[in-house]
Amino acid sequence: MDHALDKEILKNLKTISLSMFRKNFLGIFHGSISTKLEEGHFLINKKDAIFDDLDEESLIMLYHKRDYRWNTASIDAFIHSLLYQNIPSAKYIAYGMPPFCVSYTLTHNKIIPKDYFGYKVLGTLDVYDPKDFDSWYERADVEINRYFKESGKKIMVIRGYGVYVYHRDLQMLSKLFALLENTCKILHFSSLLEGSKQTQDLFDI
Repeated sequence: MDHALDKEILKNLKTISLSMFRKNFLGIFHGSISTKLEEGHFLINKKDAIFDDLDEESLIMLYHKRDYRWNTASIDAFIHSLLYQNIPSAKYIAYGMPPFCVSYTLTHNKIIPKDYFGYKVLGTLDVYDPKDFDSWYERADVEINRYFKESGKKIMVIRGYGVYVYHRDLQMLSKLFALLENTCKILHFSSLLEGSKQTQDLFDI
């Protein structure tokens, strides 16, 4: 991979990472972003990466066969690795915790958009239940990989844990996160308005 391409990849990841950090999709203690390089290896953030200021020192190149470099990589690296090996169309992968979306998953089994763009782009999304959090990271790579392969979707919403998205295009990946969070925000405020209206109707009786 030539030096010019290195700089372009870094610039793109830095821009999208900052945008997602500002929207609270990526945080200090959670989140990961990666890109597939040539066959057999990928670039991902390190454990201590600061997402609002990614630089070369924040990222590490990994081969799918684990070696000493995996020790400094994101805890999510094994999930990204399996997805790259099994989903040919995955060029970029990100994991984040959009707050309205994660909150919505705690009380709902599906996300059914009421807004136009959510309806047209996202469609109905199932909320995946990880069940036992204590053993989740022992199962996560296999279960996340299976979900994407069986569902054919590019988004996986996991109850109480967050969202995985993959795409060929990095800008589109970030847009899917934004659309999903906006949809869940609209659903949240819509339910508050409905609850308020029902309360008002009781007073009007």
